Amino acid sequence: MKIATALTLLSLGAVSAFGLQTSTNVASGIRSKAAFGRTNKPMVQPIGIDGQRIGSNDFALRDASAATGDALEKRGGGGGGLDIPLLIYFVLWYVGNYFYNITNKMALTAAGGKTGFPMTISSLQLGVGCLYGIFLWLAPDARAAPKVTLDDVIKMLPVGFCFMGAHCASVFAMSAGAVSFAQIVKASEPAFAAVLSQFVYGKKISKAKWLCLPIVIGGVIIASVKELDFAFSALFSACLANLFAAFKGNENKKLMEADGIKDRIGSVGNQFALTSIIAFLMSVPVLIAKEGSKFGEFITMYKTNPAVSFNLIASGLYFYGYNELSTMTLKKTGAVTQSVANTAKRVIVIVGVAMMLGESLDPVKLLGCGIGIGGVLLYSIIDNFVKA
Repeated sequence: MKIATALTLLSLGAVSAFGLQTSTNVASGIRSKAAFGRTNKPMVQPIGIDGQRIGSNDFALRDASAATGDALEKRGGGGGGLDIPLLIYFVLWYVGNYFYNITNKMALTAAGGKTGFPMTISSLQLGVGCLYGIFLWLAPDARAAPKVTLDDVIKMLPVGFCFMGAHCASVFAMSAGAVSFAQIVKASEPAFAAVLSQFVYGKKISKAKWLCLPIVIGGVIIASVKELDFAFSALFSACLANLFAAFKGNENKKLMEADGIKDRIGSVGNQFALTSIIAFLMSVPVLIAKEGSKFGEFITMYKTNPAVSFNLIASGLYFYGYNELSTMTLKKTGAVTQSVANTAKRVIVIVGVAMMLGESLDPVKLLGCGIGIGGVLLYSIIDNFVKA
């Protein structure tokens, strides 16, 4: 059913909120106190590397609702009622993305950071999502299984490979540096998409869009100037994630144009589940090659350290859930709403996660972040206003 993912996210929130702590001085080894936006009201609580659950705040829900308020007004007819399912999708998409980034970073940090097991964690996150997707196919009255052929699966391989590459590179970037910095670099994805669309896939990009790209790239450069947790490995991995994501977008469009494949897949949820399964299977050989020799060490850590086990499972479910919810959300809205929603989401994640994890919020970094994300928004909507 359409709200199965939403219910799963809510259930996960209820489970992970068990054993709440009301003290404001929690997880002192994970994050420092932020100077603003703090509250004692807990939401989902990921586990820090010390094994303790860490508190959160409710600004993500407030900001998500505010950022999407205008977009949720019913289109057509009179009246100013709200599309309640769409509202729920928006809120859970934002919250899921926010908590994915937190639980992902907690799992990476608890497992040793960039010298630990980033490939293992990224691969197993995909595996968690696969199990959930398969569960929906097997559960009564949940979701009808796809009826794809072997030829369909072969056509989906490029999409699955690019999805795997984008996810694993993103996880590497977040293990090597601050989550907020990785997200700022990932905001420059339109630059990669424009180059690929124009010169690889032969799809013309308007002059107006090209003129927006220096703003995006300039913002990323400014944000990097005083980044306290800057690492070239984080920059390179985030750029690689952008490249894979740009390829994935183009390959996915080609796939959906294949004759009859939409009908055989059956739904957006099925498409994402199939892509996740292919991506997971493709990630296993990379995992074995890169970290297979110390996989036994990871298993021991997983069994003995709840900060690893809990955050790994939680991040896998959040990752799968928010991606599927974002697709459902964007299918029900227009192009401009999509652009505004994506931009608002990225701002919430960058600022919110930085506050939560005690990462740098230097004014220069925030300025660069604002310029870069503003450029992304302009890139997304400019063709609606300028014909060039």
